[in-house]
Amino acid sequence: MNIKKKKKYTLISSDENSFSDFYTLFLSHKNDFEKEHLVLVISDALKVSKKEFLQFLDFSEHKKENGTSFVIVNSNINIDDFPENFNIVPTLQEAEDVLEMEAIERELDF
Repeated sequence: MNIKKKKKYTLISSDENSFSDFYTLFLSHKNDFEKEHLVLVISDALKVSKKEFLQFLDFSEHKKENGTSFVIVNSNINIDDFPENFNIVPTLQEAEDVLEMEAIERELDF
């Protein structure tokens, strides 16, 4: 797992050989990112099922309740298969756009 602090968010990317290894490592560090906006890049090389992606849903909802953003980047999935409030996008640029939009929503109390 690679962790890079950006100006407005923390970028976490997978470098493990399996999703389960990455997810286990992520869970062991998730409290370290409690107050940070997160972008999670899951390698397209990892074969990840819808059920596996949904393991992040509770974490995503928790982040939103705490006033922070959580976005997953992966281009191998159909985002229409997931709840509307679950931020999954195909590119890092789109993830940054989501972060910006959510910041505006928070400022406007949406």
